[in-house]
Amino acid sequence: MRLLVTRRMTEAAERALSGRFDTVILEREQGFTPEEAAQAMQDFDVVMPTLGDRFTAGAFRGDLRCKLIANFGAGYNHIDVAAAADAGVAVTNTPDTVTDATADIALTLILMTARRAGEGERLLRRGEWAGWQPTQLMGRHVTGATVGIIGMGRIGKAIARRCHLGFGMQVLFHNRSIVSSLDIPAHQTSGLDELLTQSDFVVIAVPGGAGTRHLIGARELGLLGPHSFLINIARGDVVDEAALVEALANGRIGGAGLDVYEREPQVSPGLTRFENVTLLPHLGTAAEEVRTAMAMRAMSNLVAYSEGRALPDRVN
Repeated sequence: MRLLVTRRMTEAAERALSGRFDTVILEREQGFTPEEAAQAMQDFDVVMPTLGDRFTAGAFRGDLRCKLIANFGAGYNHIDVAAAADAGVAVTNTPDTVTDATADIALTLILMTARRAGEGERLLRRGEWAGWQPTQLMGRHVTGATVGIIGMGRIGKAIARRCHLGFGMQVLFHNRSIVSSLDIPAHQTSGLDELLTQSDFVVIAVPGGAGTRHLIGARELGLLGPHSFLINIARGDVVDEAALVEALANGRIGGAGLDVYEREPQVSPGLTRFENVTLLPHLGTAAEEVRTAMAMRAMSNLVAYSEGRALPDRVN
């Protein structure tokens, strides 16, 4: 079975994949264009893409050699899963393996943004720190604050536990369905507006895709208010980035912490102007053991396919 892996993986992952399949691993930093994705569907039996690889409906036309896309990652909004299903192509993802690492990054962004850590480090590196002062770089106290989580799936729940158990935060959440199986005190709001107006920190943890694109725009940012912070560890286009830049410029929100961007890897130039914004280069799962686990989870679907078994993580 001929396998295409679209980016370099960890050494352990590449060794495992190459030991089991006839594997081609590409040396590239840019994601697939739709045309490259379509060609891969013609040339390989199975493909293991990453979040930057665009598999649009056009990739699934014609007589396809590939019958499985084993996505490296939990999110799969870069793949037209409905078109894939219509063409008889299965799509799988890697749930669970990304949960804790992504939740950790959410807390990193909350703390860095609230306590002005990035701003302070830049000041120190410029050689402008004159020593400790009682009123220097005063930020927002996190302990006991209210966090509002948009999307209460695996990652949302992991963020909620960290916020409540680690920092004594009050937890609100907005979810498209009723959530009852929680192991910490949390209040499901009646709607997004309630969450935005009552939260000190709002963390976005929804899936990407057409249904959540620009879920947070100018109106929603206005509800958040000048003393609250927006944190996004989900998908960049959930936030209208132009509206976010405008809200920051006009002081309509207190700040933002972002690990994802609307036109990734491009970042809106306006965002880099603000000291009250923490910008990370999509570090959500960037730990070696996590990235290896993601690849092995994808491989479990590849192995199941090669052995004619049901796919454990099929999403279409």
